[in-house]
Amino acid sequence: MSVQVYPVFLRLEGRRVVLVGGGRVAAGKLPGLLDAGARVTVVAPSIRPELERPGATLLRRPFAPGDLDGAFFAIAAATPEVNRAVNAAAEERGLFVNAVDDAASATAFLGGVVRRGGVTVAVSTGGRAPALAGLLREALEAVLPQDVGAWVELGEQVRAGWKERGLPIGERRPLLLRALQDLYAAKEAR
Repeated sequence: MSVQVYPVFLRLEGRRVVLVGGGRVAAGKLPGLLDAGARVTVVAPSIRPELERPGATLLRRPFAPGDLDGAFFAIAAATPEVNRAVNAAAEERGLFVNAVDDAASATAFLGGVVRRGGVTVAVSTGGRAPALAGLLREALEAVLPQDVGAWVELGEQVRAGWKERGLPIGERRPLLLRALQDLYAAKEAR
């Protein structure tokens, strides 16, 4: 099944996210949600100690559709049956749901993610081969420059000047490439 997806990065700060499941997989999803500033509610009959973290509200009981009321996003990391129930409840409320390892019950797919120096790179297979996305993430991490944070700082500086001068977006990319080349030329001259 080939699914066309539209890649997007969500701003979750201060937004309610429901994480259904209390096992190892859910525990792996929680840190990223909290790092993004989400207000996370974890719902599961049994919840691992790793999920007991500041910023996470724990509900030790089975999932109920009303758990998604007021949520911005949901992640289902439970059994296929529970994931389907989360998907149905999310669909009724117009929410996207990531159903871990259950592409048929998902309307959002989380990719392999690399974060370095203010840059976030994500890769997805649209739920078809999550392990491959993980391998690709490792490859991207290996080739992403360690000093990419300096690239971000430079890009931010030159962008401000371009916006102030009203330089069209289409003309900025070659100028940024030149600025990055100058950055490395200056480093080599030292």
